[in-house]
This record gives sequence, C-alpha cells and structure tokens, in this order.
Amino acid sequence: MKNNNSQKNQKLRNDIILAVVIVFIAAAGLLLFVLTKQEGSTVAVKIDGVVTDTYPLSENREVSIKTGENDENINILTIKDGKASISEADCPDKICVETRAVSFVGETIVCLPHKIVIEITNEKTDDQIDVAV
Repeated sequence: MKNNNSQKNQKLRNDIILAVVIVFIAAAGLLLFVLTKQEGSTVAVKIDGVVTDTYPLSENREVSIKTGENDENINILTIKDGKASISEADCPDKICVETRAVSFVGETIVCLPHKIVIEITNEKTDDQIDVAV
C-alpha cells in the first residue's frame, strides 16, 4: 500500500514540475514577443501579392485603393497618428474595416475579396530622409 501511495505522490510531483516548466516557457515566450515588438515606419500596400505603394506612418493621410478590372473595388486606407487602418470598403463582409489599426512591424490588414494586404514594415519610402546633416 505504501508503495502505491509513493508512486502516486511521485507522479503528482512530476505533473506539477511539468506544469511549472510549461508555464515558465510560455511566459518567457510572451515576454520575448512583447520585448521584440518593433514600431513600424511605413505601410506597404499589396494588391494581388504585388507591392503597389508604400506610405510613411509619420504622415496623416487618406488613400483610395482601387482594384478590379475597371477599378470598381474601392478601399480607403487611413494613416493617422502613426497607425494604419481601412476606414471604408465596398466589399461584402467588411472584415478589413472592422480590423483594428496596425502600427507594429509585421502586422497586417487583409481584404480577401479585393486581394489587398496592408502590411507594416520598416522599409524607407522615397519621401523619407535617410540622414540629415
């Protein structure tokens, strides 16, 4: 009987140790993710997988993105206060409009019906100055 209780206690101890290790690894991964998150500097507009335009996040503006054979599809990209969002779209589901504004490198907004991807990058645009002397 003692041997059975000893095995149960050892198994319980091993389960607790495993749970603590898993929680620790998850917390370390989350911390690493948060600490390496980088503010973006540009917005890349991709239509059907091809980058068509890039805009600096530092300048507030609204851009009309037209797609389709006769430019019949319209999305409005809004860049304001260092964040980019789609403020208007004539697609049926409007998921892109409901997506929160993005500002960190790698974040995206996607409009599948219009084949548009808005991605935050750190690439320089022609409008940005490399170095000021």
